[in-house]
Amino acid sequence: MDSRPVALGARLKQYPSIQTIGFKPNFQDYSSQEQNLIMSAKKIYYPTAFYADLFNAMGKKTFPNFHTYKFALNKIKQTAAFNMLGIPHPETKIFYGKKQKQTILSFFSFPFIAKKAKGSSRGNDVYLIQNSEDLCLYLRNKGPAYIQEYFPIDRDMRIIIIGKKIRLSYWRIAAKDNFKTNISQGGAISFDPLPQKALNLAQLTALKCGWDDVGIDIIEHQKKFYVLEGNMKYGTKGFKKAGINYKKMMVNLILEGKV
Repeated sequence: MDSRPVALGARLKQYPSIQTIGFKPNFQDYSSQEQNLIMSAKKIYYPTAFYADLFNAMGKKTFPNFHTYKFALNKIKQTAAFNMLGIPHPETKIFYGKKQKQTILSFFSFPFIAKKAKGSSRGNDVYLIQNSEDLCLYLRNKGPAYIQEYFPIDRDMRIIIIGKKIRLSYWRIAAKDNFKTNISQGGAISFDPLPQKALNLAQLTALKCGWDDVGIDIIEHQKKFYVLEGNMKYGTKGFKKAGINYKKMMVNLILEGKV
């Protein structure tokens, strides 16, 4: 019997040591052999968001786990979790509907940050709101308003946790005249040592939230550390710059039973 680890998502499909079956939304479209492989596997790797909760309901382990998928690209749910779990997080409030949105300036003073609450990544749909005109333009977007206090920083920390360990950490330094630190927005990577308190906070956050494959963004302001968010769709440019083959690393972690 084939004992290779079973994956649905195609992330590692070029590595024959991992059986990548592929994603099919109709389970009956899998062959009988594929169905048996899926159902008999002790763990499914990269189950996709579609199947992650189904496997969780069945009691079947996955990597990434169900909680990691559940919080992906959902800033509202993440903020609620941080507040409930006592994880330091910039003051943030979500406003629903026209009536609530009219009260934003009762809670926040310019400048502040406004973001798209769900579905955005790579620094997209993040705005520095400096006046009423900026706010009006932002509020033309549909959906809830996600408003967050602004800290004037020029860098943040990206700490990537895979399994239960930090696999990579680095500073992201914003480009000149840009408040965003994202690499996709022109930010630069620095491997200068990160404060141990930030590394500890990232591990604590992943543990409390139940995340096992995440890039956690942390900022330091006035000697305090704050978690901005968890990125389940983090980029791998940092690994490349560090001389690490990300996909090969993942295959080794899977084969060694570390994830």
